[in-house]
Amino acid sequence: MIILPAIDLIQGRPVRLYQGDYAKSEVVASSVSETAAAFEKAGAPYIHMVDLDGAKSGTRENAELIARTAKTVSCRVEVGGGIRTMDDIRWYLENGVSRVILGTAAVSNEELLKAAIAEYGEKIAVGMDCRDGYACTDGWLESSRYFYLDFAKHLEELGTKNIIFTDISKDGTLSGPNFEMLEKLSSAVTCDITASGGIRSIDDLRVLKEMNLYGAIIGKAIYTGDIDLNEAVALCGGAL
Repeated sequence: MIILPAIDLIQGRPVRLYQGDYAKSEVVASSVSETAAAFEKAGAPYIHMVDLDGAKSGTRENAELIARTAKTVSCRVEVGGGIRTMDDIRWYLENGVSRVILGTAAVSNEELLKAAIAEYGEKIAVGMDCRDGYACTDGWLESSRYFYLDFAKHLEELGTKNIIFTDISKDGTLSGPNFEMLEKLSSAVTCDITASGGIRSIDDLRVLKEMNLYGAIIGKAIYTGDIDLNEAVALCGGAL
């Protein structure tokens, strides 16, 4: 299992949300580049970056900063938020990003997802952000009719290789991930599963690792010091 430290962006600043609520955003670092460099130094194989402005607006709001950051670190970068077209996907992959995450677009535009997978394969991941078991869209503001297990099976049928699962009620709470939903998801599909939301301790990471998940995204716990990134990478290994 790989560790993916997170940098979520609003107006060019690293922030954390509480349960996906934009009104409860907190600036957690002064510099995106310095934060990414610290993650690189700790040995993180991947950095998870999200354009939260873009997730709401449906356009690339922080793209230039994200691309600049991706080009300055040796670790890989995956990006989500506001990616709605093939041009968006192509732009990121041509500008230093290694993997693009489709969230809203995967729910609302199946043809785009299929075209993206056909062209870019494993460079495409799907972000499954769930509230009460149902996938949400538009920066977590809108709920869909897709139950997460059914949606995951459908994504697998379409050729999706990587699913990033977030229980929105856990995100930013440091209350622990939703192990039960992750276990069911991992058993339902053969896709690589990355856990996100609520991870608060090295013990949480040990449990997730024992579940044979692909990855774990850590956000708030790194910024609060509840998890030492060096220790997390040492536990899980820095290799992809």
